[in-house]
Amino acid sequence: MLPRLEDHIERSAQAHDPIALALLRSVPGIGHILALVILYEIERIERFTRVQDFLSYCRLVKPMRESAGKIYGHAGKKIGNVHLKWAFSEAAVTFLRGNKQGQALVKRLEKRFGKPKALSILAAKLARAVYFMLKRKQPFNREQFFASS
Repeated sequence: MLPRLEDHIERSAQAHDPIALALLRSVPGIGHILALVILYEIERIERFTRVQDFLSYCRLVKPMRESAGKIYGHAGKKIGNVHLKWAFSEAAVTFLRGNKQGQALVKRLEKRFGKPKALSILAAKLARAVYFMLKRKQPFNREQFFASS
């Protein structure tokens, strides 16, 4: 029963947006299920005018609490889409499997921020890459991803 359901969902996604699905699968760490979750939770990437809006919607940055230009800290930890937060967090962990460059990046980040924060930074970096990939309709570019580290 489950394989038939997965097959049906896969065919529906191919009919929905085959280009975006293929682009998402070009990212190391994003497999069939994560690609489907991200595709359907984003809906259309065009609804996000800036990458900051997308990262905020994914719960990968903390919103600021400010008044009259004065920052009073962070608030609204539950604003955004919990499923995208989960998907990009999972993608960050699977991105590291067998990926020497990714592991080196996380090691550098761990020294400064600790392991949980390093993985969160990697998840946000992957989400930023996904945003630009879907906007520009280009597959994942390893050199460009690691060049900005």
